[in-house]
Amino acid sequence: MTQVIVLPHVELCPEGTVIDARPGDSLCDALLASGIEIEHACEKSCACTTCHVIVREGFDSLGEASEDEEDLLDKAWGLEPQSRLSCQTVVGSTPLVVEIPRYTINMAREGKH
Repeated sequence: MTQVIVLPHVELCPEGTVIDARPGDSLCDALLASGIEIEHACEKSCACTTCHVIVREGFDSLGEASEDEEDLLDKAWGLEPQSRLSCQTVVGSTPLVVEIPRYTINMAREGKH
């Protein structure tokens, strides 16, 4: 298992947490399996930016983003050089530190307000 440190997010993970992810799984699947309800409006098909994360540590260990992912990231709120779509980011053996941006392009949500 690979350790993923999730930095605090006011709604999804207020205290931050550490999760174990299976190498080969997407980061989105690992977050969801650990109870972190990251948005994934396109059902993890690389068609939106709601699962955008910023990989603060371990970014260089990840495979390169596809052209489709890069095109979508250009539309993400709060884009940074270490931004990835968690549905397209495959966890390897290197520990990661990730930040889930406070906002997404999909600002209208059901649930807690």
